[in-house]
Amino acid sequence: MRLLTVASPLASSLAKPIGLAFLIHLLASIGIAQESQSQKDRSPKSREEEVRLGSQTATGGFQNEDEIRDKFNNWQKDSDARSWLEAMNFRISDIQQVRAAKPHGEKADVEVRVKTNSSERVEGISIKLVSNPQGFNQIDKRWLKTYAQMWNMPSDVHSALKLFVGEIAPTEPGRDSRRMFLNELSKSQHQAVVDFFRENREKIVSDLFQGDGEHAAGWFMVTLKSSDNAPASSKKIELNPRWMLCSTKEAVAFFGSGEVQITPSGSLRIGRITMQRKGGDNGRESANMLQFKINPTELFEMRK
Repeated sequence: MRLLTVASPLASSLAKPIGLAFLIHLLASIGIAQESQSQKDRSPKSREEEVRLGSQTATGGFQNEDEIRDKFNNWQKDSDARSWLEAMNFRISDIQQVRAAKPHGEKADVEVRVKTNSSERVEGISIKLVSNPQGFNQIDKRWLKTYAQMWNMPSDVHSALKLFVGEIAPTEPGRDSRRMFLNELSKSQHQAVVDFFRENREKIVSDLFQGDGEHAAGWFMVTLKSSDNAPASSKKIELNPRWMLCSTKEAVAFFGSGEVQITPSGSLRIGRITMQRKGGDNGRESANMLQFKINPTELFEMRK
């Protein structure tokens, strides 16, 4: 397994120093924790300890994907970028040129073109910047009909998920007048949903993380986001900035492993991935989109 996680030695040049206490609740106001009962069962302390494993502390993080792109373009002087290239199986001594760019609206957030003494290839990286060990991050979001076409979804599963996202009105009274939760559907309906995602797990999870085509992401990176733009009161909270890079195949195997089951809140869990209705958007139609989320910091468990 090619897996790398480190503290950022140049982080102090990227963000302002912010103290020595570790992050506890930077984004506690985000209302998404309800979708993952398993996360509720973990104490904040245990999650912070997991995130801290195998790392050294530093005093800053990354602002956004632009900064990571720029670090790749400065690879000859940037030790983070050189470590990333090594993690992606390049020998630094063989590299002649590195050019990184950000494709628009693709699964890869940053694409890195590397020319070596013997070849030239492009590597796509999906990047998740996190600022809260308890937080969740969207990995994919589309209209239900798009997923139905992508995955050749049977009509009974498609119909059940239309009720789930609110494309069609509930057939029975329940917790939400706009839609039905999976545990409010009939036994045959929710079993059809579980069976479909269990039987097609490998393709589904691969599509969620990697995508396909020219701009597919062959690599998956998790890194801590800097809090430079946070309120002054939040800057007293210490961040433990570092990053982790692995192949997308490894991320797919890790996050996709585990039971496929309906959660107590009525969403679907595929291993460590949560499927839910998007919601929000002030009631606009886009609230009915289907989305998939993970807690990216769980990736650090791969080191255990």
